[in-house]
Amino acid sequence: MKLLLEGVTKTFGGLRAVGDVSFSVENGAIFGLIGPNGAGKTTVFNLVTGVYKPDEGKITLGKKDLVPLKPAEIAAAGVGRTFQNIRLFGQLTVLENLLVACELQKKAGLAASLLRLGAHYSDERTMRARALELLRVFDLADAADEPSTSLSYGNQRRLEIARAMMLSPKVLLLDEPAAGMNYGEAEGLKTQIRWLRDEFKLTVVLVEHNMQVVMGVCEDIHVLDHGETIAHGTPDVVQKHPKVLAAYLGEEDEEAEADASSAEETA
Repeated sequence: MKLLLEGVTKTFGGLRAVGDVSFSVENGAIFGLIGPNGAGKTTVFNLVTGVYKPDEGKITLGKKDLVPLKPAEIAAAGVGRTFQNIRLFGQLTVLENLLVACELQKKAGLAASLLRLGAHYSDERTMRARALELLRVFDLADAADEPSTSLSYGNQRRLEIARAMMLSPKVLLLDEPAAGMNYGEAEGLKTQIRWLRDEFKLTVVLVEHNMQVVMGVCEDIHVLDHGETIAHGTPDVVQKHPKVLAAYLGEEDEEAEADASSAEETA
């Protein structure tokens, strides 16, 4: 199911955070959305998930228009996400953090839950089994009954991904999942992202500053700078693009544009 953004623009008090951004993410892809701090990457995630509404443009998932939908409706449509800053419930256990995400998956209605009917308990058993399976997948099963705050930073990141997976998403948005991870943890994350895509038939969109992860796992990359698109392509193309080098390394824009024009003429 393709995720498509067409001419998406968002302005806050006269500041254009995202300007005329367009890209498509094919079904089953691992797609990178990168750029320097303040480039508008997380704003794009917030637009896709309904936290913000675009001033202009379209956002669709398959044939479904996401723009008029509320965040819960977008989640029900198949979009799950993690956050740049970890948002776990510190007072809940590791297992309970997953169970709070399962309301959209329950079949029993309010009456069945209040009256404690059989359908309610069937839902509880199903959701608990799914949560425990995901904890096993993310190697967190031994910590199921521990407070979520007792986990290491890297494991808290993994718990957030597991919680997003409780929604059975078709598209998984990961906002800086490698933040705070060491080299070995980042390598493990790359393997896990590929496995999740293949095992659960997911489309993955990744916002990440860790180029070790981005270049190692993404098949297609879209680059933003100051809310504007500056490059799009495969990892090999993007990491050599003059405007990308300018954005990350601080080269003069004019020089980068000249290099880009020269590269296009040569091509």
